[in-house]
Amino acid sequence: MLDGMMRKVIDPTLNQWGRSLARKGYGADHVTLAGLAVGLLAAAFIAFGWTWMALVPLLASRLADGLDGAVARATKRTDFGGYLDIASDFLFYGAVPFGFVLMDPAANGIAGAFLIFSFYVNGATFLGFAILAEKREMKTSARGTKSLYFTGGLLEGTETIVFFVLICLWPAAFPVLAWIFGALCFVTAVSRVLLARKVFP
Repeated sequence: MLDGMMRKVIDPTLNQWGRSLARKGYGADHVTLAGLAVGLLAAAFIAFGWTWMALVPLLASRLADGLDGAVARATKRTDFGGYLDIASDFLFYGAVPFGFVLMDPAANGIAGAFLIFSFYVNGATFLGFAILAEKREMKTSARGTKSLYFTGGLLEGTETIVFFVLICLWPAAFPVLAWIFGALCFVTAVSRVLLARKVFP
């Protein structure tokens, strides 16, 4: 819901940093993989109960997730780069709640499973829509220039990052927040299905 607005705020700075990284010889795929690595490190910190420490690599991974596209725009965008980016995002988004499950399976297991389940369904509706949008040559730049067609929704990347920060700051609230966020993911998925029914009759 907030991604379109946030892109207008952060894109000028990201593009400037992206051009700087490109001049130094860094490729977009390198930035993507670096972001994934520190994101998985954040999940590992969470699994050990170091949730506050996890905030630094978690936020660094999301910065890298924005920078890889900026580097690609400054050099050359590739289909594989877009594929690697979305695959890395899904791995990261699943790893964080899995870290909370590993940290305390008794307290977080069921809520964590529900949250990952909701991510799975939401991701399926997102990717399915993107495939059909590509087939129909639909274009949008509301959320920046992307390799895939990005549909809007109640929950997007910005909201997910805020949620991850909250559960790292208050890990004891993970079960309650996971149920709430997971339910909202299902609302987002249903809204995307209804949109698909309208756009792809």
